[in-house]
Amino acid sequence: MTRTESERRVALVDLLDRVLAGGVVITGDIKLSIADVDMVQISLRALISSVSALTPLASASRSALEPPSDD
Repeated sequence: MTRTESERRVALVDLLDRVLAGGVVITGDIKLSIADVDMVQISLRALISSVSALTPLASASRSALEPPSDD
């Protein structure tokens, strides 16, 4: 194994840590058709992230939705 191959190798734990720190969105579509007629269509979307990565986004969107205070 050369040095460049060992540098490219990423441990599963490191990959999982990167995904949870930044988050990842997985999307997919499933169509069930008979004779070129779509019978069922399912769209799937999944967000995978850690709670600590999403908490600042949740508080920012919550504050944007609140009406301004009368202070």
